[in-house]
This record gives sequence, C-alpha cells and structure tokens, in this order.
Amino acid sequence: MVIRVRGWALPHGEHVDLYADGDRWTTDPVPGVAPVAEGWLVPGLVDAHTHPGAEAPGEALDDELLRAHLRQHVRAGVAVIRSPGLAGEPPPWFGTDPDVPRAWHAGPWLVQHGQFFDGWGRRVEHAELPAVAAAQAARTGWAKVVADWGVDDAPVPADVLTAVVEAVRAVGGRLAVHTQHAAGGAAAVVAGVDSVEHGMCLDPDLLHDMAARGTALTPTLSAITSTLATVVDKPEGPRKRWYVDGATAHAPLTAAAAEAGVLVLAGTDSAPHGRVADEVLALAAAGVHPHTALAAASWAARAYLGLPGLEPGAPADAAVYAEDPRTDLRALSHPEAVILRGRLVHRS
Repeated sequence: MVIRVRGWALPHGEHVDLYADGDRWTTDPVPGVAPVAEGWLVPGLVDAHTHPGAEAPGEALDDELLRAHLRQHVRAGVAVIRSPGLAGEPPPWFGTDPDVPRAWHAGPWLVQHGQFFDGWGRRVEHAELPAVAAAQAARTGWAKVVADWGVDDAPVPADVLTAVVEAVRAVGGRLAVHTQHAAGGAAAVVAGVDSVEHGMCLDPDLLHDMAARGTALTPTLSAITSTLATVVDKPEGPRKRWYVDGATAHAPLTAAAAEAGVLVLAGTDSAPHGRVADEVLALAAAGVHPHTALAAASWAARAYLGLPGLEPGAPADAAVYAEDPRTDLRALSHPEAVILRGRLVHRS
C-alpha cells in the first residue's frame, strides 16, 4: 500500500512531497494517493538509550512487556531505539516487526564481578573482556561495558578498555560504555570508545578529546536530574555526595559537551517508555541549542546509526507535527501521525 506525506521537512525546513511503497521514501508521484498526514515532518525519532522489556532492575526479559514498551516508543514518534544493555536475548521479532521500532542492541551488559544489578549482566574477567565484547559486537553490532559502578568500586582500567575497543572494532562493531564516575569516564575517553553512556562526573577537560575522537555522549539527562530531588533528602554519606555533586553538574556538562563539538544523543534510560520528548526538553533547558537538542533525537542520531532522514531512498520513517517543533520543542510530545517502515502506525 502506497502512503504519502507532505509538509516542511526537517532539518532544512523545505517543503517536500514524499511517497512510500514499502520501506523507502521516494519523490516519484503516485496518481490518486492522498496524503495520510501533512505538517512539519521530522525523521523518525530515536531513543538512543533505553532498556525495554523489564519493569525493574534484575528482572528477566519479558516478551509481552517488551512489545508493550516498544509500542509506547512508537506512539511517541520513536522509529529507532538503541538498547545498550538488555535483560536477556531479545526475540527474533525485536527490531523487525512492523509495529515496533528499528533496533540496535548490545546484548547483556558486560560487568566486573561484584558490581551492577543482581540478575542482570554478564560477569567477565578483564583478560576475557575483549574477546567476549568482540563476540557480542560481531552478532549485534554493539557491545556494552559497565566501566564503573559503586562509589568504592574500582573502574575498568583504561588499558583493558583500549583492548576492548580494538577487539570490537576488528569485527566491525562499536562499543558503548556506562560511566558515572570521573575515573571510569577518563578511562573511556582515553580508550576512544564509541559512546559514553550517562557520563556523570566526567572531567570537562576531556570533552575536546571526545569530540576529536568522535566519541558520542548519551547523557540521559532527564533521568539523572529527575532523581536529584529524591537523593537530596537522603542521609549524608559518600554515595549521596557523589550523586548530588555529579547530577548537579550534569546539565552544564552536557551543554559544554555540545558546545565542544561532541555528538550528543538523546536517551531516556527510564520508565515509562516513550519519553524522548522529555529528554529533548531537558537538553534544551540545560543550554543545548534547541536545534541541536532536536537533532539529538532525530536526524543526528539516525546518521550516527547509519540511517538517512527524509530523502529519496531513505527508510520510510517520519513523525508529523501540526507546529514546527524547532519553534516550540514541546510539540514533540504530540505527534499528529507516526510513519514507520512506510506504514501509518499511529495517528493522534
């Protein structure tokens, strides 16, 4: 079934008339096909850090819940997700069925012994980490290492992460690294990982190195800062001081990263799913330029994953809005229509 959309396509804002007969956009007109949606067209949104399929840390991956979470993403205009860590091996339909977003994933988190959530992740010795990460990346394109965890935990050393990066790149993959402490963040940047996830407590002096190396930052800003008010009321101690200091500095750090030329990606890392618009608003509130904040959840994130936007031959994804979201980012929360793989999958 041929569908048609027309309107002002972002990021350039030029008027376009697009058709899809299957999963590719074309400008070749098809007589007699009326538009299914008109307005401001945004390349299908991307949540670059989400862990669907489980309600709480440590729980097993639930296929029914996974599909429900993914549908929440779709209703929010999300056509693509990246899951840097899953509670289990996803089913074959993950990322491919017509009603769920395209998906990149890194399999289970790769973690040090004695760290991370019980029941989640794969505990790996340092000597084995490069080979294990490379095997995962060879299967799914990505691997994910948790470089640091508790306040008193030792991070993965920089030389180990460097060896992991080399092994993953040798099989054509990419490496995401969780870090929320200064030492782990420094090790990740020195190693030249592909993406730093969270990046709380990252030394701002490292941002220019990140930009030069092409290391992206997924700050999960809304998730981190929304927890701050709760943590402030907790008893004093090292863990509270670490979180309050890191979360308080995280918004300025994110804005400084964008200013330094680091590619910032929008990722929610939180439930309920389908909240990428909240992350875009948090980025803008932190001082990231609104155009850059929107790009972090759309065309820039898609390009990072190898997906073009609204152009002939590109995958047929789009979110359609009544108003220009560049003028008011709050419009992102209310898509008029969502196109996924050349199909109208949601209408307001």
